[in-house]
Amino acid sequence: MVDTDVDELVRTHLSLVAVHVRQLSGKLPPHVDRDDLTAAGLTALVISAQAYHPERINSFAGFAGARIRWALLDELRGLDWAPRSTRSRARKMAAVRRDLTTALARTPTSAELAEALVMTVKDLDTALQETDAAQVLSLQGPASHALIDVLADRRLGPEGVMLYRERIGYLRDAVEALSPRPRMVVVRHVLQERPMVEVAAELGVTESRVSQLLAQAMALLRDGINAQLDPDLVSPGGDQNSPVVARRRAAYFARIAASGDLRSRLAITGHDPRQPVRSYRGRENCYSNQRPVFLNRARLLPFIT
Repeated sequence: MVDTDVDELVRTHLSLVAVHVRQLSGKLPPHVDRDDLTAAGLTALVISAQAYHPERINSFAGFAGARIRWALLDELRGLDWAPRSTRSRARKMAAVRRDLTTALARTPTSAELAEALVMTVKDLDTALQETDAAQVLSLQGPASHALIDVLADRRLGPEGVMLYRERIGYLRDAVEALSPRPRMVVVRHVLQERPMVEVAAELGVTESRVSQLLAQAMALLRDGINAQLDPDLVSPGGDQNSPVVARRRAAYFARIAASGDLRSRLAITGHDPRQPVRSYRGRENCYSNQRPVFLNRARLLPFIT
């Protein structure tokens, strides 16, 4: 066909694309872009006009309509990252669930649904997980279903930032209140990220002893901070069996409490608790009575919370 005939066919049959897109739209999830479908349909319409031969095909509308519909389906398959088998299984499970709900007049249990699908409950759970993973949700969907409205905001508010900074301050005080050897293990291995073998050589002990000192220090740090912020979380430790251990722990908690006040603890982190300041790296004497500021202060928090 000549170009003028192709242009005329495309202009007079543009409504075919809109009709097929509209027919599919009612079955599509809200995240599918209708403009993408329209573009695919228009491309199929142009190709159909170029391939049309009036002497062999009576109706251009029927010829182009079939091609447009197949083009739209191909576009949808390209937009869907989930395998077709997953979609087919999801439709089958939904149909069986719907039939069971109607027959039982209630929501079927997992065992009933698995029996109807001729599979085990474990296989059903796996299939449901795959189906859920294949779902696509829109962050800006309808107001009643918008995912962006139900997602938790993980950013700390002003109160959360203040509590975090206070906890960092207590962490600094708790490490400094440790006895020399456990403090050296924490500083060298956790804060300065030095290998345990180097710490063992510096202390003149075995690596297993360093590991034991580290475990004891972490437990003591956790209880020391909790004693200041939430006493109910303090573990009994050796208090119930050894009065000596109980007195040592109580004295350690008291040293942390006396190490500073809220202002001094907040001053450790300045305006941004994530920004490191002066470090322990290169300090020869970690037993100094001065009050050093830790490298990567927040690095210890996951271990003691």
